[in-house]
Amino acid sequence: MPVLWSILFQRFHLKIHFAHRPFAWASEARGKAHVHVVIIGLAAFDTTRKFITDYDADPDHPVVSEVSNIAPYLTPGSDRFVNKQCQPLCDVPEMRCGNKPTDDGNFILTEAERVEFLREEPGAECFLRRFTGSVEFINGNMRWCLWLKDASPAVLRRLPKVMERIERIREFRARSTAKPTREAAATPTRFFFESQPETDYLLIPEVSSERRSYVPIGFMDKEVISANTNFLIPSCDVFLFGVLTSAMHMAWMRTVGGRLESRYRYSGSMVYNTFPWPTPTPEQRERVEEKALAVLTARAPHLPPRGMATLADLYDPNTMPLELVCAHTELDRAVERCYRPEPFHSDRERVEHLFRLYEQLTAPLLPAPPRRRTRQAPSTSARTRSGRQRTPGLPSQSPIGG
Repeated sequence: MPVLWSILFQRFHLKIHFAHRPFAWASEARGKAHVHVVIIGLAAFDTTRKFITDYDADPDHPVVSEVSNIAPYLTPGSDRFVNKQCQPLCDVPEMRCGNKPTDDGNFILTEAERVEFLREEPGAECFLRRFTGSVEFINGNMRWCLWLKDASPAVLRRLPKVMERIERIREFRARSTAKPTREAAATPTRFFFESQPETDYLLIPEVSSERRSYVPIGFMDKEVISANTNFLIPSCDVFLFGVLTSAMHMAWMRTVGGRLESRYRYSGSMVYNTFPWPTPTPEQRERVEEKALAVLTARAPHLPPRGMATLADLYDPNTMPLELVCAHTELDRAVERCYRPEPFHSDRERVEHLFRLYEQLTAPLLPAPPRRRTRQAPSTSARTRSGRQRTPGLPSQSPIGG
């Protein structure tokens, strides 16, 4: 999207005159698709009266607001848009992508495959680790993986079934049309990309249902290997968890993040690294930590080993336990107080506030808006060259931009 807005605003100098924010649309055809639609009206000239139609409160009775300018994210604001960041804008730990096997399925095992594999190769048990992608994290049923990062070559050669898998990985990578994958054939005992933290970590799934008010995130034991369908933060900071699972961060994610079909698609470079973090007082930080722990406490009785529910069950809007709803509501308020004393009444308010902070944080980094061409009076030197006499005693002046 930043590429598109750059073309529309900076090359063609278009302006948004009106916008209908996302609303549900369903066709009347058989097998109809349920989608969300936005309508944007653009023109090659500006106007002082612009209108935003919002469907959040009541889809049948939208609210129309007149604003001075409409931002690319269909909120009141400037024409600035969010660009990917390689590093976080604020002082927070770096986020990384999970581990990518590129193994043709030879590193990864289901529970049934693990049992069968150990029956044939019991000596490989010490190399098996729990493995979770975003689907397993949200819906349960973790898989297993062979994690051979520190395996001794002498030990591996005594495990023929493991060696068979290693050889298949080497052959699979060697046949690849991608140069980096072919080069990885030289290290078939290792994942193609490894980023496993040495400590327990915070996990955010890349893709999550748009039906959820909150993307389910949580802490993970360092012994659990995370797939590249998750994002990882090597930290157990409860304040970090509290802000990331708050309505403020979810509003930012829904606005600047991507979509896979209609599902939310989280991004480290577009969502986490660009997010304007609050600067809380010690008391406010302590309050967020307290309410974040309350969210974890409300989840605990329902999740294994104490319960049978999954994060998908807990964050389904139809089955979310009341105590978890209340815990999240209190956490949202605690996080919002880190931004301003007054409560936010909608995601639109949250996003507008966050964009103002984003512009402050990135002002020195953002390119200047395109300069409009205006007719300039000829310089003194130009008049002199055209045959007019320069006033004696005054220095000649260079044309602007010369």
